[in-house]
Amino acid sequence: MSLLIIRDLSIRMAGRLLLDDANLAVDPGRRIGLVGRNGTGKSTLLRAISGELGIDGGEIRLAARMRLGQVKQEVPEGPESLVDIVLAGDQERLNLLHEAETAAPERLAAIHDRLITIGADSAPSRAATILAGLGFDTAAQARPVNSFSGGWRMRVALATALFSQPDLLLLDEPTNHLDLEATMWLESWLAKFPGAAIVVSHDRGLLDRCVDSIVHLDHGKLNMTPGGYQEFVRIRTERAAQLAAAATRIAAQKAHMQAFVDRFRYKASKARQAQARIKAIAKLPPLEATIEESATRFSFPEPQQLAPPILSLERVSVGYGGTPILRDLSLRIDMDDRIALLGANGNGKSTLAKLLAGKLDALAGEMRRGNKLKVGYFAQHQTDELTLTETPVDHMQRAMGRATVQHVRSQLARFGLDVDRAETKVGSLSGGEKARLLLALATRDAPHLLILDEPTNHLDIDAREALVRALADFSGAVLLITHDPDLVDLIADRLWLVGDGTVKAYDGDLDDYRKLLSERSRSAAKPDSPIAGKRTDRRDRADARAATAPLRKRVRDADTRMTALAAELARLESKLADPALYGGARKSEVLATQAQLAATKKLIADAEAEWLEASEALEAATA
Repeated sequence: MSLLIIRDLSIRMAGRLLLDDANLAVDPGRRIGLVGRNGTGKSTLLRAISGELGIDGGEIRLAARMRLGQVKQEVPEGPESLVDIVLAGDQERLNLLHEAETAAPERLAAIHDRLITIGADSAPSRAATILAGLGFDTAAQARPVNSFSGGWRMRVALATALFSQPDLLLLDEPTNHLDLEATMWLESWLAKFPGAAIVVSHDRGLLDRCVDSIVHLDHGKLNMTPGGYQEFVRIRTERAAQLAAAATRIAAQKAHMQAFVDRFRYKASKARQAQARIKAIAKLPPLEATIEESATRFSFPEPQQLAPPILSLERVSVGYGGTPILRDLSLRIDMDDRIALLGANGNGKSTLAKLLAGKLDALAGEMRRGNKLKVGYFAQHQTDELTLTETPVDHMQRAMGRATVQHVRSQLARFGLDVDRAETKVGSLSGGEKARLLLALATRDAPHLLILDEPTNHLDIDAREALVRALADFSGAVLLITHDPDLVDLIADRLWLVGDGTVKAYDGDLDDYRKLLSERSRSAAKPDSPIAGKRTDRRDRADARAATAPLRKRVRDADTRMTALAAELARLESKLADPALYGGARKSEVLATQAQLAATKKLIADAEAEWLEASEALEAATA
């Protein structure tokens, strides 16, 4: 029996039809990723399922006695500890415990049996485990919830929803308030969750690793495809190709018959045949729409090249009110660097970003910036600094000073803010549109270094992919803080680990980092536990991984060089194959290109040799 049945559902918001005769069934254990562009109604659908929002037509039916879990919109507050807040999320357990205090003896046995069934004794341990996974250590779990900021309280709300052991879990962008470490933990939790779930997320990695079906909300309809997001894209692409082919075939049939009609309609001897073709044209099957909304595109202005390093730190300390958060930092950034910061929230990632962006002054040490260095800085908290009664054009005009209106609009258009949205008051823009405005403001001066602090929080999947493409084309340096592991994989080629009051280069990759986090989680076990008794073995394994990290880095670097050199080789060969190169007095250019070709081939051979040597050494070290 299905946990949730949606039949012929219609919902209107502000006169706009978001869902139009939509249908969906969710069976026990089914984990669904709900996707669709910003503004299509994904969050609205979750609110309707939970009963927070009325519907205009159709029905939403939930199974009897089903436990529904969701993150409450109101952040928890009060003097209660985090553990107590989370424990209160299991209302049945609380009711049973309260009833047991005054229950008659004949009822008490049934209460205890039910408490055993729902695992009431293990509840505090489960609550602590979930809170720890979301970034709260033992000391933090005992603190009152009102001592935490809004973002951390949202984590407590998420922990409460996970703890409630629902039959159906509703999650709307659950990683928005998480760091990379907590996101990795949540992915692991969801992958093992036995209940059903509907997850709205822009994180393709999460949608590939944690769900078994994708539901696409498009033009008011709900269409389900099996598998993760990558499989959804494949099926959708193949279907679009099939529809395009059918459209081409039917259009050709129609054109052929129409040509006959146009030629012979008024010729008496052919009139009957012409009429038959007119009827045949009318009976051609209607074409299903194959035109997608235009692809989202972002582009960053190209910066001028600067000599390396563009920025360097020598024994720098930084913090607030004279108290250092990070100490003794010795780092450098070059134009071609793509760096991602690792480390839990609260360790100082955003503090480092503000220092590099010039928003904070160093407390000690020396910080050197290249001549003419321009830094673009994006952070989600900047949304609060926007003026809700002004338009994007107003904001950009003020930021760009004497720039022409055409130049202002051109910068906004780089991030998909067309004429209509550019003239819309900020208070009426969606979260994704505000994020686009912030990106446009951050890059208006063609920065050499782009610092992005959680840039994808409010971007849908298409906009996120547009950001990835734009960063791939960007020739400046990038410093990235994100909870999205796949964004790190796609963008970063260097990792910096922020923790213990400092910042250090991390030689491993994200898989190594996941293992490191797992090791740390296990090492937090009690000293007398069986897990703690195996710490020496784990330490040996961790040391072995650390010893091979340089070899893995050599393999990756060599592979990256081979890819780049292969592209250069193809370019040079294409140039030499162009007959125009050999005309006129261009002999010197031909010779120079041939020399470059020979040098590139030599570099490819060297990179291949380096890759082979490092791969063999890594294989031997891990055998």
